[in-house]
Amino acid sequence: MTTRVIIVDDQAMVRAGFAALLAAQSDIDVVGEAPDGAQGVELSRRTHPDVVLMDVRMPEMDGLEAARRLLTPPPGVTHRPRVLMLTTFDVDDYVYEALRAGASGFLLKDAPPADLIAAVRVVASGDALLAPSVTRRLIADFARQRPVARGKPALRLKGLTERETEVLTLVARGRSNGEIATTLVLAEQTVKTHVSRVLTKLDLRDRAQAVVFAYESGLVAPGE
Repeated sequence: MTTRVIIVDDQAMVRAGFAALLAAQSDIDVVGEAPDGAQGVELSRRTHPDVVLMDVRMPEMDGLEAARRLLTPPPGVTHRPRVLMLTTFDVDDYVYEALRAGASGFLLKDAPPADLIAAVRVVASGDALLAPSVTRRLIADFARQRPVARGKPALRLKGLTERETEVLTLVARGRSNGEIATTLVLAEQTVKTHVSRVLTKLDLRDRAQAVVFAYESGLVAPGE
């Protein structure tokens, strides 16, 4: 299947470069570009992309607010694309907040072309872009600076089974389904089922939100 993508960035050269790179892939179709968050939201509403490449810092409306509007649409709007944040900084509070809002991950703008292509495919498939060590460091850094939530997030953990809690812990440490299966001596399909149940029970969009939740609830401590 072809993945429909739009690119939202205030630098025309960046948009053109990313568009040319992605459009050259047989399984990716670039359906539009926008120079700021407000126009990006409007473009997404019209074109219904699978993935939105969203710059963090832009005029008019930044990427964080645009991501929030796309991932928490108003009544009557059913389309919710997956959002991949673009940034020039490897530790950026805006990106952390975007992950909390439901973005599926982030990518540095100077990442190799192959990484950009792979990132779009990973996010489009429904996974979160959490494998790069920089993502784990970003989440851990901000989790370290914030007090552990002892209220609702911690209470929500009580709804998980012991096995589901183990799976969530390993997800938060950046493990893939295959790695979790090996660690817990389970079939990979069984791990996928557990991950799906965890997301459903905790009302989380994807693995990115699961990682943030695990840190904020105190299930996983930075540096573990």
